[in-house]
Amino acid sequence: MKAILLGDAMIGGTGFQRAWEKHMGTYGSDIVVNDWEKDWGKLQYRRLEVEKRGPEIETVDETILKEGQDAQALMGLFVPVSSKVMEAMPKLRIVGVSRAGLENVNVEEATRRGILVFNVQGRNAHAVSDFAVGMMLAECRNIARAHYAIRSGEWRKTFTNSDVVPELHGRTVGLVGFGHIGRLVAKKLSGFDVKVVVYDPYTPAEAIKELGAEKVELEQLLKNSDFVSVHARLTSENKGMIGEHEISLMKPTAYFINTGRAGLVDQDALAKALGDKKIMGAALDVFYTEPLPADSPFMTLDNVTLTTHIAGTTADALSNSPFLLMEDVAKFLKEGDSRFIVNRQVLQDEGFQAWLASVRQ
Repeated sequence: MKAILLGDAMIGGTGFQRAWEKHMGTYGSDIVVNDWEKDWGKLQYRRLEVEKRGPEIETVDETILKEGQDAQALMGLFVPVSSKVMEAMPKLRIVGVSRAGLENVNVEEATRRGILVFNVQGRNAHAVSDFAVGMMLAECRNIARAHYAIRSGEWRKTFTNSDVVPELHGRTVGLVGFGHIGRLVAKKLSGFDVKVVVYDPYTPAEAIKELGAEKVELEQLLKNSDFVSVHARLTSENKGMIGEHEISLMKPTAYFINTGRAGLVDQDALAKALGDKKIMGAALDVFYTEPLPADSPFMTLDNVTLTTHIAGTTADALSNSPFLLMEDVAKFLKEGDSRFIVNRQVLQDEGFQAWLASVRQ
């Protein structure tokens, strides 16, 4: 089969090429390799806009326009896969993105057209879960603020939370979302001897209990947790799920951690609660607009730790993800088995079945 491999500034096209050659080479050597967006700054802006507004806002990449008419596979990281892309690739049967998020793929349209979509679930789960625990400690123990103070010539010992600086031991941590990342956060926190409560309407209570945590409703979690850490996927149903009312339920000594998706939280309400000292602090890695604007209210607050959307960015997570993707697609083509198929209903599509039979022959 012919494939188009479009990397970007985060994972270059050559990374996808190496993964294709290792796992998919027997299915086709006719591959076109390029990068959708090579500029790091532009990539951060474009991918965030796609995350907020969907892939249909983007134009079709020039490589797809030039080479897409007879290509059957499209692989990448953040490349937008819109209905316009599918129109330009009439023989497209496989779409793969080496990330857990699907914001850059019009899955509904792909399903309608009989195109099978793959993602890579948990590719950066260890990276993000490590970071989330680190953010809890950095914020409540003033690690980043103390570092900044020393660099600024100040030996600072007094902070917003000086009277109530906590230890993790004996505290309650509430996890909003219990997928790959949430489960790893619970596992890694177990050594701190904390109580973990979970809000996740899609995970059975028994599965949560097996990892030493307790399933609760969101309101109960917010009222009782000393740390609230967000790990849910962003969907149309849960967008803005944590707003002014939800934040008002939190303890005045509680900390809010978001290494998930900015769209899950009303950021204006969060900034106001921090400014009014309604909650003790927050640690944030994701924002509506990135880079964070200079006039953001978060910039003036002394009880928030800010990072530049780097929770999932480790060398291991990035370099391995194209290989995980290609390995899974190859396994499906050979054995019919896969961990990462998104829209399994396509497997019943007659056109897809005919194509798959021809590939396997």
